[in-house]
Amino acid sequence: MLFRASASAVAAEIVSGSLSSRLLEQFAHVHGHRPGASETRSWARSLPVLAHALNDAGLGQVEVMLEYGLPLNSKRADAVLAGVHPRTGEPSYVVVELKQWSQADPEDGEPLLCRVDSYTRPVLNPIEQVQGYCDYLVCFNGTLDGHADRIAGAAFLHNATECGIRGLYEVEQNARGRPFSGERRGEFMDFLRSRLAPVSGAAAADVLLAGKVKPSKQLISVAAQEVRDREQFVLLDEQRVAYELVLNAVRRASESDHKEAVIVTGGPGTGKSVIALSLLGELYRRGIPALHATGSSAFTKTMRKVAGARKREVQELFKYFNSFMAADKNALDVLICDEAHRMRETSANRYTPATHRTGKAQVEELLDAARVPVFLLDEHQVVRPGEMGTVQEIRYAAAEKGLDCRVVPLDSQFRCGGSEAYLSWVVRLLGLEPGGPVMWEPDGKVVLEVADSPRQLEEFLLARKAEGYGARMTAGYCWPWTTKFRPGQALPADVVIGDWARPWNVYGERAVAGAPPAALWATDPAGFDQVGCVYTAQGFEYDWSGVILGPDLVWREDRWVTDRTASKDPVFKRSTPDADVDRLIRNTYKVLLTRGMVGTVVFSTDAETREKLRALVPPGHRSGTVV
Repeated sequence: MLFRASASAVAAEIVSGSLSSRLLEQFAHVHGHRPGASETRSWARSLPVLAHALNDAGLGQVEVMLEYGLPLNSKRADAVLAGVHPRTGEPSYVVVELKQWSQADPEDGEPLLCRVDSYTRPVLNPIEQVQGYCDYLVCFNGTLDGHADRIAGAAFLHNATECGIRGLYEVEQNARGRPFSGERRGEFMDFLRSRLAPVSGAAAADVLLAGKVKPSKQLISVAAQEVRDREQFVLLDEQRVAYELVLNAVRRASESDHKEAVIVTGGPGTGKSVIALSLLGELYRRGIPALHATGSSAFTKTMRKVAGARKREVQELFKYFNSFMAADKNALDVLICDEAHRMRETSANRYTPATHRTGKAQVEELLDAARVPVFLLDEHQVVRPGEMGTVQEIRYAAAEKGLDCRVVPLDSQFRCGGSEAYLSWVVRLLGLEPGGPVMWEPDGKVVLEVADSPRQLEEFLLARKAEGYGARMTAGYCWPWTTKFRPGQALPADVVIGDWARPWNVYGERAVAGAPPAALWATDPAGFDQVGCVYTAQGFEYDWSGVILGPDLVWREDRWVTDRTASKDPVFKRSTPDADVDRLIRNTYKVLLTRGMVGTVVFSTDAETREKLRALVPPGHRSGTVV
């Protein structure tokens, strides 16, 4: 939230000309950068309209929370109004989305998406957008648990005429999604009066802000319900746009023998796999032939185990990228390629039969396999030599086949407590974006700690486990990995740092001495006692993440230095260029540092690097509160 005050106080700030500057200053403090020009224009043009409507409706005492941040992600509602319900006397809340649009038309006959002149891509219908925000708050704010009727939503398109937005009204409306054009300003005020009494809303706002954030619906733990029964996730904004664009492409493919590709791109935690599972679940329920594929053994096996625990046919929905070498063209309606950044140049390996060695690029095989191939990727999560899944590669391959290719970028952050500031801190820390490391400034969404020893890191995580949280330890691939040992023997403690030693996660598909197989390390509670590597952690999330930086990446004076000789990763060959090794090692630590939903604790085996980390995250400079 960037600003909170009564409606009358907001109006006074607008009259004095100070509101925009206060919002700009707070935005820069919270997000680490200045807002875009379009956002500042929207503040200047839309907030006065809302403030005047509230005050003209006699609701000057209602509490207004501007740019209200949704829990566990980086999305922000334009305004949340807090007050007292005029009939029940209970706390009452109204989420308001403000649009400057004068006209908006449904996209390709689909009212959930709309076309607006100022945007190059389809955007979500604001009625659906505000409904999504309300639904999400009910799911994740404890104040609304059991009190879903306390929240309502409205989209106020204050520059629009009824004629200009008539097509948007085809979307189903309810108390959480009511549209109002500028011509219906009086009805908008009546709607506000029906939900908010003309008394102070400060106490109600306090209650909402104090609401405990309910645990995130972890991707893996609800996969069974997601695929077999119904959607368990609320898709917001561009997530919903991506979802609807794929379903529209499927419809077009069915109606007109049409084929096209869709690329969904975004950083860790932007919801790519949530979209993938939501799509798979919906297509599965409709009886449309579709498969999910990844290049990750751990992710695929976990999906098979959890989502397909009781149905063999569900297990068979989850494949690998190299499963389509001999597939007939367009045998599927939809192929959902999750973590597509892990695509390789070719599917063939030393075990591939000669009859399947076609020399065909893997991206071509995936494009050919379905009428609507969907690729979800993050180009900055490439951690192995030979991984080549990029937007450019896919678009080029699609163009060579004469296919249309839509690209949908995801910007919102759902991992790491929804903290954009933390993600920015990580990429700056590792030199993956320009500007160099910066001091960590707590944003209240995620906790960041630095440990002085691996034992301290482990004890910190054990304390979090005792509080009911999930936790895992991971490390850079800087210690040998014993993969063969006698049956009945305990896992060798390969990760040795001083007098502290722990085993790597199990190598292989069978549990060993109570430790889960590699594919289930991130999701089985018994995985805590082993140290995970990037290949078992990538694609997963857990509440608390402990990350050990090994000697392959150390800080020296004013820069990071990568030491390829310190890496024990067998994928690095002598022929792998130093520049590629440097990039892949930094990407590895970015993956490891972005697994934690609640918080992350970091330890480096190098003294100078620990000193640098401590300088960036001073002792006691915690960034959130453990709940």
